[in-house]
Amino acid sequence: MESKPPVSRWLLAALLVGAPLCFVVFDLGQYLSVDTVRAQLERWAGLRDAHPLGTSAAYFALYVGVTALSIPGAAAITLAGGALFGFWWGLVLVSFASTLGATLAFLLSRYVLRDWVHARFQRYLAPVDRGMERDGAFYLFGLRLVPVFPFFVINLVMGLTRLNTWTFVWVSQVGMLVGTAVYVNAGQALRGVEEFSLAGVLSTELVVAMALLGVFPLAARLLFNAFDRRRVLRRFSKPASFDANLIVVGGGAAGLVASVIGSTLRAKTILIEAERMGGDCLYTGCVPSKALIRAARSAAEYRRGEAWGVSRAGNTQVDFSAVMDHVRGAIGRIEPHDSVERYESMGVRCIRGTAKLRSPWEVEVNGQVLSARAIVLATGARPFVPAIPGLSEVPHVTSDTLWNWQQLPERLLVLGAGAVGCELAQACARLGVQVTLVDRASRVLHQSEPEASAQLERALVADGVDLRLGREVSRFESGGPSPGRALLCALDGEAEKGARTDAAIEFDQVLIALGRQPATASLGLEALGVETCDRGFVRVDHHLATTVPTVYACGDLVGPHQLTHMAGDQAWYAAVNGLFGFFWRLKREGRLVPKVVFTDPEVASVGLSIGEANRQGVAYEATRYELAELDRAIADGAASGFVQVLTPPGKDRILGVTIVAEHAGEMLTEWVWAMKSDAGLTRMLAVVHPYPTWSEANKLVASQWRKSHAPERVLQGLAWLHQRRLR
Repeated sequence: MESKPPVSRWLLAALLVGAPLCFVVFDLGQYLSVDTVRAQLERWAGLRDAHPLGTSAAYFALYVGVTALSIPGAAAITLAGGALFGFWWGLVLVSFASTLGATLAFLLSRYVLRDWVHARFQRYLAPVDRGMERDGAFYLFGLRLVPVFPFFVINLVMGLTRLNTWTFVWVSQVGMLVGTAVYVNAGQALRGVEEFSLAGVLSTELVVAMALLGVFPLAARLLFNAFDRRRVLRRFSKPASFDANLIVVGGGAAGLVASVIGSTLRAKTILIEAERMGGDCLYTGCVPSKALIRAARSAAEYRRGEAWGVSRAGNTQVDFSAVMDHVRGAIGRIEPHDSVERYESMGVRCIRGTAKLRSPWEVEVNGQVLSARAIVLATGARPFVPAIPGLSEVPHVTSDTLWNWQQLPERLLVLGAGAVGCELAQACARLGVQVTLVDRASRVLHQSEPEASAQLERALVADGVDLRLGREVSRFESGGPSPGRALLCALDGEAEKGARTDAAIEFDQVLIALGRQPATASLGLEALGVETCDRGFVRVDHHLATTVPTVYACGDLVGPHQLTHMAGDQAWYAAVNGLFGFFWRLKREGRLVPKVVFTDPEVASVGLSIGEANRQGVAYEATRYELAELDRAIADGAASGFVQVLTPPGKDRILGVTIVAEHAGEMLTEWVWAMKSDAGLTRMLAVVHPYPTWSEANKLVASQWRKSHAPERVLQGLAWLHQRRLR
């Protein structure tokens, strides 16, 4: 049986909560404001002159009490200390009083709250405790040095961690010293202002003191960053000179952008690529898959020709070797854009080889060690192949290796109903392959809007894809006359909606489309101290810097959105911050992430979906325009799909957009620009869209929102006015 907390803990909890509450309810802050301090300064100065030690002791006790009970007002009391006791004696009193009071608040929080908080949030606090045990003093010093968070909040939060009490004391004493000195100095300057006239306020001493208050957070941040950088790099020997300003490892989408940014900014840039310039996007990803999808669409349109009055003679014949020639031709035409020759003509030194980090400034490639002020990692990702029993015994490919096919398999099993799985399953089915698509989720594109998933599922089934959703893969079997090769799987517990349990799914080849994992194996990250997260992604901050401050990372290597256009965006920040981080760094945050699944119909989105809004507790209303009403969609024989926009209730600000349409990806760009420019649906209505086009649906959904939010009373008044004018 759980024992009840002692009465003392309840009393301390009441004190800890009640003191700040009374401070607010009874407006006690008026007694600790700067104006009150200024008004009572002469009276307090008289007490100080009459009883110097007693006044100092009373001031010290007041300061300790205010900080221990987490009552706001420390800034005003600190100014008073400088005004009453001068700089040096005021600094001594405030420095020790603030540390003592902070420690008491720390211990109160630990005694009253920590057990309760840890019992309920242990799962989330365990990593925090591990970090505090390792670097607690450093983080606390940063919080004390840079006054971003309120003084009393830091005391209470640190009490909930497992930070050692003595560490808290000495780090607080040292970390708060600079800030205390600035505030005490400002208080001393206030003492010299005899009246609040313009001349008094603009006295040189006071202006300098106030300037120090304003500059302190920035100066402290720069000092903290320099200290952090030195702490991480001190165990390495820095080269006396450098071979380049920037070394980029990886010649895919992110690496190419980073290197061209470096050369454009006239920095000496080295690009290292282990295989082929252009990376996965050019050779195994975006380009070949879209070329294959286009060929498959042509086959599907030919079969549906009679719907447009175009007759076809005989059955559709797919020459797969010609299809692959088309794919290779597309790659060949784009290849020069990413070639070594092109990038060397722009001033980038290109090296082919496998790179390994040797120090925060050095990379080894082909037995040679190259150095640079900053290094950008952009090695991309590789398909994830799970350890399914029997998989190694059956023919299987990934999105990287299927391009080696000489002919299409008769029966293809696709594992994974995400973007890649759906795109390739539909393309292969349209080219005449018998495709079975398996996923443990209950719907395809399970992170998209449910209605978007439903429409895509109908399209996949219409193209002949056999959907086996909500299936838990057990193992693969091979050998024997029948079924020969088969996947054994059973219904997942989340999808028991009348579907049958599969004894076996027969196939000739398996396509694994279960996501991608970062390619970090040969980089030497662990030895250098570059941290990764649980899924293997390289951990970066808002500047794209890793835990080693001279090493940056971008693209599929860091996630979370493994998309070519997002890789390029990250690469821009990584390169610029790598080159100019010694002076100033740009934050990359709050970026819009447009996504397109290139199936037929396409599924495109940006911002919040309904599911994400619900999870985040964001209030919204959804406006949907059905493409069955769009003239261009009707003319094209593709009048299915929708444009859905989420907005705050009663407002036209765009929270998120989902489009299911034949050209959804092209339609999405206008919404990305509108959200980036903070343009609402009302401004969308002001844009003239050509007729008849698919993008006209964007204006029509805005019009639909406007009609549902029409000012009814105004319209009634207009109706009355027009009626009167008929007489």
